[in-house]
Formats: sequence, C-alpha cells, structure tokens
Amino acid sequence: MEKIALITDSSCDLPKEILIKNNIEIIPLQVIYSNGEFKDGINITPEEVAQNLDKEIPKTSMPSPSDVIEKINSLKKKGYTHCIIVTISSGLSGTYNMVKMVTNEINDMVIEVIDSKILSLGLGLIVLEASKMIKENLSFDEIVNRINNLKEEVKGFFIVDTLEYLKKGGRIGRVTAAIGNLLNIKPIITVDEDGKYYTFSKARGKNQALDRMLDELRAVINNGRYIIGIPHACVKEEALKFAEKIKSLGNIQDIIIGQISPALLVHSGPGLIGLVFLPVK
Repeated sequence: MEKIALITDSSCDLPKEILIKNNIEIIPLQVIYSNGEFKDGINITPEEVAQNLDKEIPKTSMPSPSDVIEKINSLKKKGYTHCIIVTISSGLSGTYNMVKMVTNEINDMVIEVIDSKILSLGLGLIVLEASKMIKENLSFDEIVNRINNLKEEVKGFFIVDTLEYLKKGGRIGRVTAAIGNLLNIKPIITVDEDGKYYTFSKARGKNQALDRMLDELRAVINNGRYIIGIPHACVKEEALKFAEKIKSLGNIQDIIIGQISPALLVHSGPGLIGLVFLPVK
C-alpha cells in the first residue's frame, strides 16, 4: 500500500491554510543577511524584508540539505512509503539539483523529484493539483506523470514596480533597468521552456501591463475551467481588485491570492503582482 507524501519549497507562495489543509510539506529557502541567516517564511516575513531593503538587500540561497533530510526522516516516521518533491525552476535556483543529489542517497523510500520549471503560484498550483490526486488515491506513477503534464499547461506572468531589484540581483541588465524605470515601461516577465526569466511583452504603466497579462487569460478562458493564482508583494488590495476583474471573465473554478515569500521579494522588491493560470479537468 502506497502512502504518498508531497513536498515543495517555500517559493510556492500558497497561503499557510491551504498548505495545512492539503498536507503539503514545505522546505524553506534561505535569506542571508550580513548579520545572520533566516529560513524563508519561518523566522522572517516578507514585510520585514521589504522594510529593510533600503538598508541591506540580502542574498538568497537554496534550502539546506539538512532540512531536506530532516523532512524526509520525519515523513518516514509517519509511515510514508513514497514521496513527491516539486521544486522551484532549476533555471532560477539550485534547489532541484541539490534535492535530487540528497535524495539519491535515500534507499528506504521511493522518491521522485520534479523540476516545476516555474516559481511562485505557478509552482503552487501544480502542487495543489498534486495534493488532490493523492486524496483521490491515484497511484504514485500516475501522479508523477500527471504533474509532468501540468508543467506544460501552467502559465505565469508578473510585473514589478521597479526594475532596480531585478537589476541588483543580476536578473536584467543595467541599461534595461534604467530605461524601463525612466519611461515607466513595465516588462511583463514569464519563464521560458528552461524555466528562466524572459520578457514576454512590455507595457506603459502598471494598469496597461495588468490588462496585457489578462489578455493571455482571455485568449484561453473559453476552452475550459481554470484555477487562478495571483501572487503579490505587499500589495494585497491591488491583488484583490485584480481578482474581481478576473472573476468577470467566467469559467473560473478558484482564485488563490498569495503573498510572495521573503526570498522571492528580495529579487522583486515590493509591488510585484502576477497572474498564473492552470486548466482543470
């Protein structure tokens, strides 16, 4: 009899109540300041990172290997025989490769590590669907196959208030950031097939950028029902207003609004807002 555990990392941005309700285990990324290291979302909050960005922009790092081993051991003690671990894109973090290396040494549990090729609620929606499959008693192999299919179907886009933090994190060039900030040009950023950032489109101002993201959902919404994710960085009211616009489109099964994790906020700064969507059968 298979007893399947589900693990992801703290970049999934699912609200805590959803994680608890669906038995989704979290391994935290790390936020590193000059005076100490913090576990993402555990002993540091997004608000704390945002409030201190003018004093120090911390570094971020993949989870500690010891946290992975500790989590696996705790699940084995609870009787789990199988484990699915879905991580942030390997194109943006070393998490997938590290977890793969650590779990290759574990022989008394069947473990599959999956590179989501996305982040934030793009990862979160995949994991949430996986948790539903576990509840439906699908087999381990069937769930793994379905997750790999979901990776191809989830779409995610985001915009930031300022390009300054993406520049400082080495995600975009200095010239691009300077011109974008000067002209109020908002790059709409997504991930490519390798799970790396690229500029999907550009818009003048935040409202135009939000509408441009919405156009991508409008283009497919009549094809079936969708679950929606709206990640944001300390702009919940904006996210709620955006959710109302999305509801008016119809064919929406659910909308999840999630504050991005401290580690992701380091690279985006406050003000990020995104749109993620996944068709549901």
